[in-house]
Amino acid sequence: MAKTRSQPTEPQTRKRPMTEVIAGDGAALSEELQAMRAALFPPVAQKMLRSFSSVESAKLIGIADAYLRQLSLNGKGPQPTINAGGRRYYTLDQINEIRAVLDENAKGNKRYVQRRRDDEHCQVMAVVNFKGGSGKTTTAAHLAQYLAFQGYRVLAVDLDPQASLTALHGYQPEYDIASNETMYAAIRYDDQRRPLKDIIRKSYIPGLDLVPGNLELMEYEHDTPRALAERGAEPFFGRVASALGTVADDYDVIVLDCPPQLGFLTLGALCASTGLIITAHPQMLDVMSMCQFLLMTSDLLGVVQESGGDLDYDFIRYVVTRYEPSDGPQTQMVGFMRSLFRERVLTNTMLKSTAISDAGLSKQTLYEVGRENFSKNTYDRAMESLDGVNSEIEGLIRQAWGRAV
Repeated sequence: MAKTRSQPTEPQTRKRPMTEVIAGDGAALSEELQAMRAALFPPVAQKMLRSFSSVESAKLIGIADAYLRQLSLNGKGPQPTINAGGRRYYTLDQINEIRAVLDENAKGNKRYVQRRRDDEHCQVMAVVNFKGGSGKTTTAAHLAQYLAFQGYRVLAVDLDPQASLTALHGYQPEYDIASNETMYAAIRYDDQRRPLKDIIRKSYIPGLDLVPGNLELMEYEHDTPRALAERGAEPFFGRVASALGTVADDYDVIVLDCPPQLGFLTLGALCASTGLIITAHPQMLDVMSMCQFLLMTSDLLGVVQESGGDLDYDFIRYVVTRYEPSDGPQTQMVGFMRSLFRERVLTNTMLKSTAISDAGLSKQTLYEVGRENFSKNTYDRAMESLDGVNSEIEGLIRQAWGRAV
């Protein structure tokens, strides 16, 4: 006689819907990231900028270290903190005070305070590419901080719903950024629109302010098609420019970290900009993707121009990112780009470096981390690369203002 299969005595466990799995993973990861932040930046889980050695400070100011020491001995400007080993350290606020002191006695055209003059327009730079992993946020974050360290008044605007730029500057997007606290609040189409000045946050870096981002920015991509159909609101391509225009007098440079896709936010950023920085990882698939980006951008901006959009850039530059000079195919690709785009490819390249990625593990840029935390050769090589790229962009800004580089 055949045996019958015994029935289970307990009900089978219900399989969790995949939406629950994804939501659970997201919530768990968010809690862990928040715990990591609290551990890295106690007691109030806020970031603070380190102080700079006298050698670093003198380089930032543009004077010799011996002269900086002499200023201190003569009681001119703020006094440094001296550690147990006798080394002198300055905060960025103190460095800016010294710049002001030197400017009072400057002769000729030499200036130490870099702020733009009344007849110089605020530079708005969009860092763009719709290929993920091209180093877009890394480029935008280091550029914004570099310019702040040089004494410019900088506003960094996070237009990417993934909000990596926001996280790099000490905010956990889903914890610290509430509803209507991103650029979306300043460009939305309904009566909850807010002035941009009410959204801007001071960062822990003197001279650098932030418009944070989070997933709320995606709402603009959903709202705009409806607004286009209604044909009553201000055109979408002018809304970012209008919002930035309300605060432009307070800044010298505005850096826009754009989403990795060619949506309405990116188009708005392109229409608001005076300069474009296009990141390019020198590999064939990335360059092919960039080709599609350029073709699509050209077509869409052509439509925007026909609709009354004003597109007048002071400069357009490609910056080679995550570059490995020892990689033959990458070197060939860089040569290929230079032969096509010529002077529009920055002379300096942003090298792929473990120092930059290691700094990112603690939600910092390399500018925020001291040299003592790395192999000196690795650190110096990466810093030379970053400074080269950013000083070249600074030179383009000064040229646009009609200044000597």
